[in-house]
Amino acid sequence: MKTFFKNSNYLVPIEEWEPNCWVCVEDPTDEDKDYLLNNLKIPVAFFNDIEDIDERPRIEEEDGWYLILFRIPVANISISGNLPFNTIPLGIIFKDEIFVSVCFYQNDLISDFIQYSKRKNIIKKNNFDLVLRLILSSSVWYLKYLKQINLKIKLAETQLEKSIKNEELQTLLKIEKCLVFFTTSLKGNEILIHKIRNLKEYKNDYDEDLFEDVEIELRQAQEITKIYSDILSGMMDAYASVISNNLNIVMKLLTSISIMLMIPTLIASFYGMNVPNFVEDSKLAFGLIVVSSFLITILTTLFFKKKNWL
Repeated sequence: MKTFFKNSNYLVPIEEWEPNCWVCVEDPTDEDKDYLLNNLKIPVAFFNDIEDIDERPRIEEEDGWYLILFRIPVANISISGNLPFNTIPLGIIFKDEIFVSVCFYQNDLISDFIQYSKRKNIIKKNNFDLVLRLILSSSVWYLKYLKQINLKIKLAETQLEKSIKNEELQTLLKIEKCLVFFTTSLKGNEILIHKIRNLKEYKNDYDEDLFEDVEIELRQAQEITKIYSDILSGMMDAYASVISNNLNIVMKLLTSISIMLMIPTLIASFYGMNVPNFVEDSKLAFGLIVVSSFLITILTTLFFKKKNWL
């Protein structure tokens, strides 16, 4: 789906393309692809690179066309493999009067950015300025999703305090994967920002305050991701120790019970042999054997309790 926005007091939707407008494409259809490649003449290689879900953040230039690709956070999409959060590539392609953004998945960032530009009366100064504002918006969304991740961690921790189940542990493992994706994507976006700053054709025109805001938000998102990742790793290690300790307690209990049950079995085995055993002619033999078995078992139980083995 493609939409067009022109630069006014804020980004205003329009019906068709006009010079210096923003062509925003999400989840492109064959018709959208044909429009981008044949009408706007964007490089095919750039379009295909954005389609790759694992593409890393970078900036490229080809025949006057620029591709700036960075990764944005998304929630609950089909590629996640049941992960609550993941990151996807968002590509910006521009040259002269043409400015196109392409993302192959629906996301909340673009619509939120349009509403934000309306509230704050954001005006597009140049192509790189809009790119930086989109990266800044993506950093804000990283922080939003990190808050949700923190709530999921606390909920899983509460459930694990009641009983350790596979479902809660699997939830923590999925969150840990999400944090790994966030960390990798944020580092890539940070490197991209430094490359944009060092572009010769943009070096004298960039907004230093905007760059500083982007760097601050990226750094904050990275630090919070690292904190949550460290907390989660420590929690997983702690619960692994708890599980191991619980298993040891169960095995110790079962071993003690097995020993106690083995004593009367051993005595009965001795006196069940078809050999002289000194009580084969006694009428009280059965009772003596049973009583002695119980007494020895009780003494063994008391000994185990004294050693805290039960």
